[in-house]
Amino acid sequence: MLSITPDPIDINRVTNAVRNHRAGAVVLFLGTVREFTGDLQTSSLNYEAFEEMALASLEQITFEARARWSLVESAVIHRIGPLELGDIAVAVAVSSAHRGPAFDAGQWIMDTIKQQTPIWKKEFYADGRAEWVHPVHAVPTPDSSRSTSVITSNESDD
Repeated sequence: MLSITPDPIDINRVTNAVRNHRAGAVVLFLGTVREFTGDLQTSSLNYEAFEEMALASLEQITFEARARWSLVESAVIHRIGPLELGDIAVAVAVSSAHRGPAFDAGQWIMDTIKQQTPIWKKEFYADGRAEWVHPVHAVPTPDSSRSTSVITSNESDD
C-alpha cells in the first residue's frame, strides 16, 4: 500500500495492510503535526507533492527496504494539503519475522522519504510567518525556482 492523499490517514487500515501470519513483528510510525519547531510555534502545515514522482520514489524506497530487511509487507501513506496540529502527516508500517529488522526498516524508510521524496512541507507559524521546509536533496519548492532547503516569507494579511 503506497498512497499520497488529501484524506485523513486511517491507522487501522495501514496496520492491517502489513499484518501477515509470516510476520512476528509489525511496526507503525506516525509523523504528526507538532506545535513547536525549536522556539517557533507552529499553527498549521501544508504539504504539496509531485505525486507521480513521489509515488515512484516511495515504491523504490519500499522495494529496497523489503529486500534489505526481508520484510513481509510494507505500507506508506503521506498526506498532502492543509493539516492542523495533531493531524497525522505520514504513516509508515512494516512487518517482518522479528522486531529488529522491522524497527530498522521503518526508521530507514522514513529517513529516506524525507531525504529523497518530492514532498514539500510549508510551516505556518503563530507569528504570521511561513517557510517551506524540504528534504535534504533540495529540489525547488512548488512556488520557487531556487534550489534551497528552506524558503522564508512573511505571509501576514498583505
